[in-house]
Amino acid sequence: MPFHLSDCWPLSLTRSIQEFPIGNISLAQHQRRIVESSNITVNPCAWITRPDFLTLMNGEIDMLTDSLHQPIAWKGNAASAISAVVATSSFIIRYSWDLLRANELYVSELDQSVILGDVHSSAVVEGILHLGEGTRILPGVFIEGNVVIGSNCKIGPNCYIRGNTSIGNHCHIGQSVEIKNCLILSHSNVGHLSYVGDSVLGEKVNLGAGTTVSNLRHDGATHRSMVGETLVDTGRRKFGTIIGDHVHTGINTSIYPGRKLWPNTSTRPGEIVQRDICS
Repeated sequence: MPFHLSDCWPLSLTRSIQEFPIGNISLAQHQRRIVESSNITVNPCAWITRPDFLTLMNGEIDMLTDSLHQPIAWKGNAASAISAVVATSSFIIRYSWDLLRANELYVSELDQSVILGDVHSSAVVEGILHLGEGTRILPGVFIEGNVVIGSNCKIGPNCYIRGNTSIGNHCHIGQSVEIKNCLILSHSNVGHLSYVGDSVLGEKVNLGAGTTVSNLRHDGATHRSMVGETLVDTGRRKFGTIIGDHVHTGINTSIYPGRKLWPNTSTRPGEIVQRDICS
């Protein structure tokens, strides 16, 4: 199955996949960090892990592919590759929720905290925290698991941030908010009384008070999400929402699992989002 940018809508409508920040580092930078100065070429829409890179670099093979035989990384010219193996942990970012998967892998593997901002003495951090300059962690905040937070953010008071979450720059996560396993881009606000889990929020998103994202089916089955005219199985037992840039939700908005909001869309107070909002 070939990759189409439209499969990553709405996140690919406002930036290329290569530019998309994962743990506040662009996908392209992650790729360069792994392959460094080697002769390995990486599919620009692929998440490549170091074990797979070393397998390709040191083994007698020419190419790594995914399970659909799409090239992930290769030596020399991809067209002339003779031998290939299926990657064990690398994958092509084919759908918008694959960015969430990449973020989970990156953040979960952090092994040392880097604290450049201010953490209030009454806040609790249980896990690895990367905290940017100028960011303030206010009283009553509980951070559990590995979390990345950019610069000049305000976190709290009295909110719960769970791993594996990454939050961009100039964000506000406020009073009585719970964030779990999310990828949140810069200049976005989840101000108060909201729950967001297993979701991706674009830039300059503002969630009105009481916005709640559902991320679990009653039957425990994996979630499905519309891609064009096709209902695609995400393979995820827990999956919330995908929200594009500049989206605003009204107070007490409820979002069904697997629903997507296109850039510059909005909801009314008390709205229940049962289908993707494309305009």
